[in-house]
Amino acid sequence: MRTLVAALLLTAPAVAADWPCFLGPTGDNHTPEKVAPWKGKLTEVWKKPVGEAHSSPVVADGIVYAFFTPKGTSKDVLAAFDAKTGDKKWEKGYERAKFTPPFGSGPRGTPCVSGGRVFTLGNTGVLACWDAKAGDINWKVDTLEKFEAKNLFFGVSTSPVVVGKVVIVMVGGKGAGIVGFDTESGKVAWQATDDPASYASGIVVGKDFVTLTGANVRAVGVADGKEKWAYPFKDKLNESSTTPVKAGDLYIASSVTAGTVALKVTAGKPALAWEDKKLTCYFSTPVVVGKHLYMVNGAANLLNPKIVLRCVDIATGKVLWEQKDIGKYHAAILRTGDDKLLLMDDGGKLTLFQPDDTAFKPLATAKLCGETWAHPAVSDGKLYIRDNNNLLCVKLPE
Repeated sequence: MRTLVAALLLTAPAVAADWPCFLGPTGDNHTPEKVAPWKGKLTEVWKKPVGEAHSSPVVADGIVYAFFTPKGTSKDVLAAFDAKTGDKKWEKGYERAKFTPPFGSGPRGTPCVSGGRVFTLGNTGVLACWDAKAGDINWKVDTLEKFEAKNLFFGVSTSPVVVGKVVIVMVGGKGAGIVGFDTESGKVAWQATDDPASYASGIVVGKDFVTLTGANVRAVGVADGKEKWAYPFKDKLNESSTTPVKAGDLYIASSVTAGTVALKVTAGKPALAWEDKKLTCYFSTPVVVGKHLYMVNGAANLLNPKIVLRCVDIATGKVLWEQKDIGKYHAAILRTGDDKLLLMDDGGKLTLFQPDDTAFKPLATAKLCGETWAHPAVSDGKLYIRDNNNLLCVKLPE
C-alpha cells in the first residue's frame, strides 16, 4: 500500500503538514495527523467567500489554494490564502471558453502544488502552471484544442498529478488518451493510448500511473507513457469518476453503473480477483484500513439520490456492513494517523468514526458548512473545506 508515497510529491518533498494535491500527500486519502473525538461544535477559524467550483482546496507551505470561477464570468481563477489567518495573498486568472454544464460551471479538478508551482486543469481542458508565491502564470495549454478532443458532458474533471518533471492528465484524444507535459515548459513529454477520457483522477504506484479512463482501468509508465496493462471497464453512462485504489496486491476500481472490480496484476497482466456490480461508486474514492475497504456507494438517481457507506472485505469483496442514507450523491472519506476515519458528506456534515468490521461506529459529528462536493484537506490540525460559496478553515481536536 505504501508504494504510492513519494512519487506523487514531485521535485521537493512535502512538509508533513501539507495536503498538496487531490487525496493528500500520499494519494490515498491518508493524513498522518491524529483526530480525537469531540463534543458539540467544532471551532471555525476563518471563512472566506470564493467562486463556483467542485475543485478541492490544497495546502502547501502555509498557503491554501482554491481554484474556482467567479460568478458571472468565464474565467478560471486561482487564489492563495494564508492557512492560519485566511488573509488573501493573491487572486489571478485567465479567460477561457464559455461552458455551462449541469451542476455548476466552475472547475472540478483539484490543483497540485509541486516545486514552487501550482498546476491546475480547468473544466474546458486548460492546463496551467502558476508561480506558487506570486500567482503569475508560467505557461498554459488548451489540451482539448491541442489534441482535438471533445469535452465531457459535465466538463473535464480529472486532477493533474505531478511526478518529477512531468505533470500527467487525462485528455481523451486520439493517441493522447493520457498525456504527460514537461513541468518547466508545458511541452508534451509523452502521449499514450486512444482511450476516451473519464471524470476520474489517477494515482502513482511505483513507476506507473494508474487511472480509470472512459474504457479501461489503465496503467502507463510515468516517465515515458509506455502502456503497461489495461483491463476493460466501461460505465454505461460514461460517468466514471472514482480514483482507483491500490489495496495490498489488488487494484480496485469502481463506477456508477458497472459496480466494482478488484484486479490482481501478475507479470503485466491483470486478472479479475472479484467483482460486485452492486458496489456502484459515483465520485467518492474508497479508503483502505487494514484488510477492509470503506466505500460510499450510490447511483445516478436524480429523483431520489441516496448514498450508502459500506465496509467491504478486500480479499473477497464481501460486504460486512452498510450504513444507509449518509448523503445524496457524495461523501469524502479520509484516514487519520491513528486509523480513524473522517466522513464529510455532501450536506456539509463531518463525522469521525472508528473502523470496525462488525458495524458503523460513529465517534463524533458536527455540521461545518453548506452543500459541498469538494474533498476536504487536512493540514496542521485543521480541516479545509469549501462549499458552494465559501472556503473554510476548521480546527480539529487532537
